[in-house]
Amino acid sequence: MRRLGKRLLPHPVLSLILVVVWCLLVNALSLGTVVLAVILGIVIPIATAPYWPDRPATPKMFKLTLYVVMVIWDIAVACVQVAFIVLVRSNDRMRPAWLVIPLELRTPEAITMLAGTITLTPGTVSTDLSDDGHYLLVHALDSADPAADVQAIKDRYERRLMEIFE
Repeated sequence: MRRLGKRLLPHPVLSLILVVVWCLLVNALSLGTVVLAVILGIVIPIATAPYWPDRPATPKMFKLTLYVVMVIWDIAVACVQVAFIVLVRSNDRMRPAWLVIPLELRTPEAITMLAGTITLTPGTVSTDLSDDGHYLLVHALDSADPAADVQAIKDRYERRLMEIFE
């Protein structure tokens, strides 16, 4: 039974994303739209499965949902902090810094999620990944203690992404 499920839904997250995106693109929720979306959500992953020999493992969805909620909160807090920095501090009192983050993450999906999280959070931008994938270069708008900021990113984001993806 499990084997049949793997054949019918070789990539369940992709299937779900296809169903949701199709319904959003059509911009009308009807039985026909949902049926066609489900058919596409089943057929496309089956048709493309041979081209994904090393497809990523399905992430732990509950932990991923908690992570997304945490990131949304962090974005809101960072918006206020950056607005304060930009409106109140003079340019000569800003402390921009380049942070080199040593990565324990090894899967491309997890590293991409970390880099995206950092870039989405106002005040920080992921700029480069080392050729071996072991270091991420990040620019911070204001950093009183770069070493503490690196550790905060590792503790807050990287640790959780390791639990989700690895």
